[in-house]
Amino acid sequence: MTSSRQSSTSSVKSDAKSDIESQGRHSEQEHFGHSPGQTTGSLDQKAQSNSKEQPSESHPASTIPNGGFTAWLQVLSGFMCFMSCWGLVNGFGVFQDFYSSTLIPDVSDSNISWIGSIQAFLLCSATVFAGPIYDRGHPRLLIVFGSVLVVFGMMMTSLCSKYWQLMLAQGICVGFGAGCLFLPSIAIIPSYFTTKKSFAMGIAASGSSFGGVVYPIIFRRIEPQIGFGWATRIIGFISLVTLLIPCFCIKARAFPKTRRKLLDCAAFKEPAYALFSLASFVGFVGLYVPFFYISTYARNVSGLKDTLSFYMLPIMSAGSIAGRIIPGLIADRVGALNVLGCCTSCASILGFCWIAIEHTAGGLIVWALLYGALSGAFVSLQPTTVASITKDLSTVGGRMGMNTFCASFGILIGTPIAGLLVGSGDWMGMQVFSGATLLGAAMLVMATRVSVTGSKISVRA
Repeated sequence: MTSSRQSSTSSVKSDAKSDIESQGRHSEQEHFGHSPGQTTGSLDQKAQSNSKEQPSESHPASTIPNGGFTAWLQVLSGFMCFMSCWGLVNGFGVFQDFYSSTLIPDVSDSNISWIGSIQAFLLCSATVFAGPIYDRGHPRLLIVFGSVLVVFGMMMTSLCSKYWQLMLAQGICVGFGAGCLFLPSIAIIPSYFTTKKSFAMGIAASGSSFGGVVYPIIFRRIEPQIGFGWATRIIGFISLVTLLIPCFCIKARAFPKTRRKLLDCAAFKEPAYALFSLASFVGFVGLYVPFFYISTYARNVSGLKDTLSFYMLPIMSAGSIAGRIIPGLIADRVGALNVLGCCTSCASILGFCWIAIEHTAGGLIVWALLYGALSGAFVSLQPTTVASITKDLSTVGGRMGMNTFCASFGILIGTPIAGLLVGSGDWMGMQVFSGATLLGAAMLVMATRVSVTGSKISVRA
């Protein structure tokens, strides 16, 4: 009887121990991701499947709000940043005209255009340093620092009377500050929008066109009354007030605290990214030539009166407002690369058509509106395109920075080359130069599309 009871007790303990071991193995197997009956081969297959299905973005699509008050507040912040960075570049034509005719008339058009080219070059090239700072979670630091430099640079410009002073203040100081504003204003929007990304980016980018309309008109209307110094200071005060909005409202979303290389050159091993960066460089060589010289062309070649010739620049910038919003709305449906390739091709055709519009005021106004609209897409859709070909959104700031860094060299050399042609009286050469570079950019954008989607035409890209 006793031995039977001991045998029963031993059997219970054995069964309990077996159950505990079985539960331990089951728990251990669950911890490593497979069930009791799963083989090592199936474990490998599941691990591979998980690695493919798991999104690499720092902001998976399911977590992106795609709207809401905070998201649209970032769009407003981007609009204000664009107004004070690219808006000053778009409106440089009014300064170009004033410097060559009044402030420093002994300096050639080509040399004066270097001020605007350096400003635009630093705007784009500074993003290569701003990108990693953004990726480490410091967009507000960039916004505040950039705002201080832009406002300070415009105030110092108001005191300038010599070429080298203008280069330091307006070219270098404003340009570098604008670069710090530009990068976060475009990189933060993809973390808040998915299906509305291109449209939101277009609204933000339209701030540059709005600035290109407002700043030249303000300068033109008040400079004869209060002088160059105070007219420039008023533009600086406008920038100060508008930049307070992004300084307080910019809000990053869960940035990974990782240390990245300043230049991630591995991105250029991707054919799509390399081709698109080359397209950005070639396109920006000729894109801003009309913005810099349309007023001078209207007065010296078309023979228009000073007032009407001046308003050609605001008219072109006004057309660019629609050209930044509407293509973005369409791009959300058919793809950024498709719209960008179409708009850039049409802008290149307009560049050549400029040759035929010489002495007709109405024709020049229509041309300026159309060119502004079609060229605007080349600026507004670039960040969206970079984001669409970037798999890991935690690196989007750095990749956008490198892309605009490539574009900066196009801006640096484009308008001074056009200035040399203008200085020699070769206006047709300037027009062909602008159209040919945009045509080359359009072909490279199409090559980028082929590298992403293949030769299929009816594919969203």
